Amino acid sequence: MSKMRVVQVPRAKGALELVEREIPEPGAGAVRIKVQACGVCHSDSVTKEGLFPNISYPRVPGHEVAGVVDALGAGVKGWKVGQRVGVGWYGGHCGYCDSCRRGDFITCQISPLVCGISYDGGYGEYMVAPAEALALVPQELTPVEVGPLMCAGVTTYNALRNSGARAGDLVAVQGIGGLGHLGVQYAAKMGFRTVAIARGQDKAPLAKQLGAHVYLDGGSQDVAAELNKLGGAKVIISTATSAKAMTDVIGGLGANGKLIILGAAAEPMEVSGLQLILAKRSIVGWASGTSIDSQDTMNFSALTGVRSMNEVYPLEKAPEAYERMMSGKARFRVVLKIAD
Repeated sequence: MSKMRVVQVPRAKGALELVEREIPEPGAGAVRIKVQACGVCHSDSVTKEGLFPNISYPRVPGHEVAGVVDALGAGVKGWKVGQRVGVGWYGGHCGYCDSCRRGDFITCQISPLVCGISYDGGYGEYMVAPAEALALVPQELTPVEVGPLMCAGVTTYNALRNSGARAGDLVAVQGIGGLGHLGVQYAAKMGFRTVAIARGQDKAPLAKQLGAHVYLDGGSQDVAAELNKLGGAKVIISTATSAKAMTDVIGGLGANGKLIILGAAAEPMEVSGLQLILAKRSIVGWASGTSIDSQDTMNFSALTGVRSMNEVYPLEKAPEAYERMMSGKARFRVVLKIAD
C-alpha cells in the first residue's frame, strides 16, 4: 500500500479536506508513525486559520497523536518498529540555542518545531516526526485515551508538578473544561487539597466526581474571598480563556501563592502591583512540556487512573469533529479514531 488518507488544510482559513497522499518515508533522525488516534485541540486552529507565520500549506493538523512506530529513518537510536508512541505539541528543537543548551527544549529560540504546524500532524493514517518528539506509551492506555494526554494532559500535569506546591497544599483549578477536567484529577491524585472553580452549581457534582474536595461557583460566589477562608491557595492553575476571570482569582492566592496561566485569553489582564507585592504573589505562564514530560504524564495517568472524557469521531468526520471542538460544547475532548 503506497497511499494514505489524510485530512489537510489546503491554505490559511481553508476548509478541512480528506485527500489521498503517498505514504511518506522518514528521513535521517525521523520515524514514520502509523496513527491510531489523534486528539482535536483548540490549538489546531493555529494551522486552520494561519495564526502562526510561515506555515507551509497544504498542512495536516494534529498534535495529540497516538500510534505505532512503522519505519525508522537513518541514524535513529533507541526506538524500534512496533513500539507504541505519542507525539504532542512539542515536535523537536534546534539543540544549539541557549535554551536548548540549558535543557529547556520547549522554549527553543531557533527552531521550535510543533507537530501539525511545522510539519504534518496526526489527522491522517501515517505521519513522520523527529525521533526526539516521541513519547513511549504505557500498555495500560488505549490510543483514544492517549491522544488528549499529549497536550491537555501534559500541560496540566507538568504545570502542577513544577508549581512548587506540596502534598496537602491548597491548589485550585479554574475552569472544568478540556484542560480543567484533567487538571482537577491530577491535582487530587498528587495529594493536593483540590478546589475546582467554574460557573454554575450544576458543575458541582462533576467536580466532586473528578476528585475535587471543594467546589466554588464563580457565578454566585466571591471566589477570592472563599479561597482566603480556606487559607489562601498555594497555586491556582487557570484554564479559563477570560482575562477577567483570571484577574478575579488573584486575591485568593495565599502568601507566596502562584497563578499559573494555561488558558490563552485574547484580552489583557488587569493586575494591581500591590496585590502581588504585599503577599509576594506571582503570575506565570506554562507551555506544555517535551516528549519525556508527555511520557511521564501518561505513566502517571496509567498508575493513578486519570483519564480524559472524550467524544470520538472517525477520520472522515474530522471537519465535524473540529467544529464540535470549536463550539465549546464537547465533554470534554474530541478524538479522531483512525485505526485499531
